[in-house]
Amino acid sequence: MAWMYVLAAGLLEIVWAYTMKLSEGSSRPLPTALTIVVMLASFALLSLSMKTLPLGTAYTVWTGIGAVGAFVVGVVVLGEPLTMGRLLAAALIVSGLSVMKLSAAA
Repeated sequence: MAWMYVLAAGLLEIVWAYTMKLSEGSSRPLPTALTIVVMLASFALLSLSMKTLPLGTAYTVWTGIGAVGAFVVGVVVLGEPLTMGRLLAAALIVSGLSVMKLSAAA
């Protein structure tokens, strides 16, 4: 169950990163409020995952899902540039996440 919590927390991290972008520096109330609510939910799920998973594993997987997911949202939804360097960086993050997951004790 811990892996489901960290996965859900990572997906929520993508959502709050996107809504943070939409908040335009916290100047728009609705996206700002949504960012805070989703951020709290993400932290709560991450915390639940840490009851079983080691800190380093849970936190690394959580941030990795958020980083790669935010990158994809940026490219697909916001029209940010897709360069070979950015693609390689995302692939390296996914590779690291895979190794972290495979080496986790829980």
